[in-house]
Amino acid sequence: MFRKLLIANRGEIACRIARTAHRLGLEVAAVYSRVDAGARHVRLADEAWPLAHEDPRAGYLDGGALIGIARECGAQAIHPGYGFLSENAAFSAACAAAGVSFVGPPAAAISAMGSKSQAKTRMQRAGVPVLPGYQGEDQTPATLEREALTLGFPLIVKPSGGGGGKGMQIVLERSGLNDALQAARRIATGAFADSRLLLERYLPSPRHIEVQLLADAHGRVRHIFDRDCSVQRRHQKLIEEAPAPHLSEALRAHLGEAAVTVAREIGYVGAGTVEFLVEGDEFFFLEMNTRLQVEHAVTEAITGLDLVEWQLRIAAGEPLTLSQSQLRREGHAIEARVCAEDPAREFLPAAGRLACALWPEAQSDVRVDYGFESGDRVPSDYDSLLGKVIARAPSRRQAIERLHAALAATRIAGVPTNVAWLARALEVREFGAGQHSTAFIDRHGVEIARASSVADPARLAAYAAAACALGPLAARTDRSPWALLDGFHPGGAWPVAVSLKRDGHAWSAEVRVLDEKRAVVQLHSVGAASVEIAVAREETASAAKPFLGLRQERGGMRAQALVTNHTVDVWCDLEHASFATGALHSAQAAAPRAEGSLTTSLPGIVVSVQVVPGARVAAGDPLLVVEAMKMEHTIRAPHAGIVKSVRYRVGDRVQEGSELIELGALPDA
Repeated sequence: MFRKLLIANRGEIACRIARTAHRLGLEVAAVYSRVDAGARHVRLADEAWPLAHEDPRAGYLDGGALIGIARECGAQAIHPGYGFLSENAAFSAACAAAGVSFVGPPAAAISAMGSKSQAKTRMQRAGVPVLPGYQGEDQTPATLEREALTLGFPLIVKPSGGGGGKGMQIVLERSGLNDALQAARRIATGAFADSRLLLERYLPSPRHIEVQLLADAHGRVRHIFDRDCSVQRRHQKLIEEAPAPHLSEALRAHLGEAAVTVAREIGYVGAGTVEFLVEGDEFFFLEMNTRLQVEHAVTEAITGLDLVEWQLRIAAGEPLTLSQSQLRREGHAIEARVCAEDPAREFLPAAGRLACALWPEAQSDVRVDYGFESGDRVPSDYDSLLGKVIARAPSRRQAIERLHAALAATRIAGVPTNVAWLARALEVREFGAGQHSTAFIDRHGVEIARASSVADPARLAAYAAAACALGPLAARTDRSPWALLDGFHPGGAWPVAVSLKRDGHAWSAEVRVLDEKRAVVQLHSVGAASVEIAVAREETASAAKPFLGLRQERGGMRAQALVTNHTVDVWCDLEHASFATGALHSAQAAAPRAEGSLTTSLPGIVVSVQVVPGARVAAGDPLLVVEAMKMEHTIRAPHAGIVKSVRYRVGDRVQEGSELIELGALPDA
């Protein structure tokens, strides 16, 4: 085994790898970009090395620099995690040439799966079922259009050299083909330095099933059962589980055999995953991820294996000691990916400082792999994953219930998250019955977002106002009456005035503090009736400091609040709302913009401008595309009008809140 490991990654996966490495007695060296200097993965490491790049992503992609750091710090191995260089054949080869072990497959195996088109052709020859499509070398627009018409619609356009769903475009009819080809090629060129595309028959609602593999350098290949990863947004997974529900044992066996065939065909070594689309009793090879998967934890939960440990042992030359017949699975496990994003705004990623990140307490049936803690900053330069909550149980129903409870106990403030959305998704009958497919979000996403949004903001605003008044009383150490902030004066107590703002809506409240634990809130808002509720502060185990436990005296509705600087966050059941207090605004209560202007909610880079000043546009027309947090975001016209000005060009970097385009009204007819 190695003595020291360099982790060439960041965030949740770097923390996850460090945990196993430390358990095995390895020293851990971390690397960090300029925006990750104080990140959790740095704090967990034994030593950390800066990446000398201004671009926060470039350092994690600089294989030569990473190998140089490994040699300088004395690391015998580099673990790439997932993303960045984890599936880069040149980096694997460079590590081997430098005498540093790459914790992953050999370069030849990565190359074999690096091109989706070549991989499909090779797997078809090996007898593995593949979807009909086009993956030829002729990439001219005319050929792609001709092949698309031959294949028929709906179809899917994919970057040949990509992975993780990035750049994939679904084309339902011929009219959308040209735009899809352009968008896919633009992303393929920018993200993978490979402009080639492939076309594939599109299955509207298949299941996304994958098989975990382990293979050593001595010719042993084992499949570690299957997972269902069908709940996805933008082809990126949100909820995963193992084993996949409602598969016949015959189909499971065929999937496992096909995955082993794929691994043997390319001489695979290490941990990897073969992904399939399943429709009825048919299955089709999708791709192979030549790395550790985000969802590996659910396989670990049902098998008791540590896949990172096996990655390290295999990279060190050790053989697999378990035969296929010795591998066993027990119970069921489900994982939810907690991301900094807003489901109500089409899962728009978010960035900012975490006022709070309270994860569920780890226990025998709940595991949390996370990369961020309270006070950490979520950068806008990477994907939006904050952490993963994994629950296991003897049955699938129990696993769902335990995961739901764990998500309900998660408290994250400072950026919007999908926590409530994930919990509500678990409640959908189709998911509970295990009948979901990749069309799950298309069918249920809107209703889940509506159910997970704040149904009664006035009630939560009243709790927020009470927390602003009762919080200082609960936290005070000076017990003298002069230290109380309860509005007392000789003629009687005056109400404490509290102003709140959220999502452009404002409330004013008068809070009469009755004692250190009770208050009456009178809430006012323009265009709405006044609300009066009596609130009591209560001590509960789940509302430990710095949280304030609150209870409505009539009805007994309970909430928790967190007051930080000029913001107060309130959680009530699965509802969560963040309010700006006083004269300052939080990121979620943005200052008003000029009428007719269009702005970006995240910093990013302009990758496409589709209008010019003077152009007439209709509501919904695409105007400009910004890439932020590894995703493209299209700015569309909110109404018909005339473009008065375009303030950025392709390649320009824009900051959060930047006014991109000014849109004027159409002249009267």
